[in-house]
Amino acid sequence: MAGAQVFFKCENFQKTGSFKIRGASNAIFSLSEQEIAHGIVTQSSGNHGAAVACAAAWRGVPAWIVMPKNAPAVKRLAIEGYGGRVTLCEPTMTSRKETSSRIQAETGALLIHPYDDDRVIAGQATAAKELLEEIDDLDAVFAPVSGGGLLSGTCLGAKGIRRDVRVFGCEPAQADDAYRSLQTGILQSLDSSNTIADGLRASLSPRTFAILRQQVDGILRVTEEEIISATRLVWERMKIIVEPSSAVAVAPLLKPGVIAGFNLPARADRRPKLGVIFSGGNVDLSALLV
Repeated sequence: MAGAQVFFKCENFQKTGSFKIRGASNAIFSLSEQEIAHGIVTQSSGNHGAAVACAAAWRGVPAWIVMPKNAPAVKRLAIEGYGGRVTLCEPTMTSRKETSSRIQAETGALLIHPYDDDRVIAGQATAAKELLEEIDDLDAVFAPVSGGGLLSGTCLGAKGIRRDVRVFGCEPAQADDAYRSLQTGILQSLDSSNTIADGLRASLSPRTFAILRQQVDGILRVTEEEIISATRLVWERMKIIVEPSSAVAVAPLLKPGVIAGFNLPARADRRPKLGVIFSGGNVDLSALLV
């Protein structure tokens, strides 16, 4: 369908159902007993919150998770199932930050940011590192981008193994702050979005923007219809469950002529070898059965 050989890194099979457990566990287990004494607080649309709640439980400390009111119920239930203490906020980045700051002031908990943290980014980098270690001759790697933790880590993890591999971020057109940031050279904000890819509603941070400006080869945008179509295709053809945020990374490859436009190096078999990182599989299936 894509005119290429495509290899998928299925983070939907990860503990807590997404790649986020990599960064959360790396960050939380890097902390000293003194740093973690009052627990952890974070803001999340769901997947990072579940990962933090899980890793905090492994470490034996409480976790306070700030979630927007419009986050999927399945993600809130997962966080609570791992022992996280959920506080709902308005569905804006401003409200997330303000609520997190208030809880931090009240509890003394340490903030583990979803992506603006070197330890989190380093953890996320292991997904691409593993992918390149297994498939060492990939021409390019594609990953979703929201706050940029996964994509920054993908750049570092992939190019750290093979400098010439190309890395592309994939983003909903309705939440395209990363695309606009890299086009203008100025960090663009996104306070809210109603994209179906609920895990991709955050904005880049100064830290992730700086990495992407130096490392990423481009940002590809997709429409809501293309996201839905790609999600359905993965479910029906691959027989695995991914959330729409994951499908954003494969949706651009299904557009006619897109891969030819990347000008990838010629191969003897004439078919590029591409890696796609499926970020997670936490989707509310009950919404599909109504």
